[in-house]
Amino acid sequence: MSSSPPESKSDEPAEASAPKSSNRKLILIGTPVTVLLLAGVGLWFTGILPHALGIDKHAGQVAEAPKPVPPSYIDLPEMVANLNGNLRKPSYIKLAARIEVPNPGDVDKVKAALPRVVDLMQTYLREMRPEELRGSAGTWRLREELIARANIAVAPAQVTDVLFTEMLIQ
Repeated sequence: MSSSPPESKSDEPAEASAPKSSNRKLILIGTPVTVLLLAGVGLWFTGILPHALGIDKHAGQVAEAPKPVPPSYIDLPEMVANLNGNLRKPSYIKLAARIEVPNPGDVDKVKAALPRVVDLMQTYLREMRPEELRGSAGTWRLREELIARANIAVAPAQVTDVLFTEMLIQ
C-alpha cells in the first residue's frame, strides 16, 4: 500500500506539465497574432493601410461630388404691425425681409404661397411684445419663428433662412 500513494503523486505532475506547456504555446503564438491584428485594424481605420494598398475611396468621391447650387432669394413685401403690449403707448414694428430657398425649382411654389407666408408672419408679429425683440437673442428667436412659419406655409417646399433687410421698432 505504501507504493500506490507515490504513484498517484507522480501521475499528477506529469498531467499538470502537459496543459502548462500547451497554455504556454498558445500564449506565445496568440500574442503576436493579436498584436499584428490590432496593428492592422489601427492602420486600416487611420487610412494608412488603404492608401498604401492603393484603395483610395476619397479620390473617386471627390470627382463625383456635384457642384452646389446657389440658393434663391425672394423679397417679402414690407410689413408693418402693431406689437402686443402697453395699451397707452402703442408699439409698432416695420419689417422688410428676404427668404432663402435652397432649391431653385421651389421658387415658383414659394411665390405662389407668398400671401400665406405674409399672413402667418403678420399674425405672429402682432402677438409679440417689444421686450421680446430686444437684443440679438430676440432677433434670433424672431428669425427662427419666421422660418418655422414660412416652412409651414410653403410645404413641401423648404425655406432655409429669413434675412432681415430692415427692422424698425417704435
